[in-house]
Amino acid sequence: MLKNALLLIASLAAAAVPSAQADDAKYPTHPIKIVVPFSAGALTDTLARVYADQLTKRLGQPVIVENRPGSGGISAMMTMLNAPPDGYTLQMVSSAHTVNPTLFTKLPYDTLKDVSGVALIASSPTVAVVNPKLGVKTLPEFIKLAKSKPGSMNYGSAGLGSSTHLVAEYLRKEAGIQMTHVPYKGVQEAVTEVLAGRIDIAFPPVALALPQVKAGSLVAIAQTGAQRSPMLPDVPTAQEAGLKGFDYSIWYALLAPSKTPKPILQRLAKEVKEISAMPEIREKLSLQGVVPQDLYLDDFDRFIRKDVEKQGALVKLSGARAD
Repeated sequence: MLKNALLLIASLAAAAVPSAQADDAKYPTHPIKIVVPFSAGALTDTLARVYADQLTKRLGQPVIVENRPGSGGISAMMTMLNAPPDGYTLQMVSSAHTVNPTLFTKLPYDTLKDVSGVALIASSPTVAVVNPKLGVKTLPEFIKLAKSKPGSMNYGSAGLGSSTHLVAEYLRKEAGIQMTHVPYKGVQEAVTEVLAGRIDIAFPPVALALPQVKAGSLVAIAQTGAQRSPMLPDVPTAQEAGLKGFDYSIWYALLAPSKTPKPILQRLAKEVKEISAMPEIREKLSLQGVVPQDLYLDDFDRFIRKDVEKQGALVKLSGARAD
């Protein structure tokens, strides 16, 4: 009797495999949700909506963007992870995703085990901007000034542990200078304070700083990525200005729960790759000041693992803790 029961269980399990595979092949059969850990209008939200619109057309099902700001992205992440891992709840994130494992002492999820990378979509270097009245036009001049009066210079950021905080700490370390951190609710506020002359330097994304730089209200002294942004072709990178190997960009990506069936992950990655190659999409990304990226699935997971280490080192250097 036991033998018959075991045979029945085995036969049911075997029958379930083709059924699951068949369901994967039909994906999607109902609307998909992309959760965004920021408010509407943020760059992460803008990119999510660009891709949601195209995925809707290609997959034949509505792809809806849901904003879940706050808690350092934890609320948005748990919204995704508490849903069935079936490809119907995804998340668009920024590089804060790889900051959180070190920034928070206790995350309710494991960044490397519970989440899989679908596609790295784009990245944006930040740009170091100062008030013209500071009297410097290049990064070496700024570093020389900071060294001449150690501890008296300051910088603004979008808050403790934000990318605009960590890039400043990275530069401070590599340049061997001392600066005081002044956190704000958003990097826009930090830029406003530089414009007013109340802080010395800030590191906003290129697109955010561009209008003031073009108007001459701000001086862009260096870009932080490995290459110059086409939006600021005359502004050198920190590497070109003498900080060998300096490379810091804010990246944006699509994630899914790690238990999502592999065929569904592969389907999503394929669709995103083809969307990213569309000329009109590349133009939209360019207008947002971001650089298209091309990394998917296992390759992207390896990138995430390395970036957790890189961002973690910067968080430790900054002394930032969120809890």
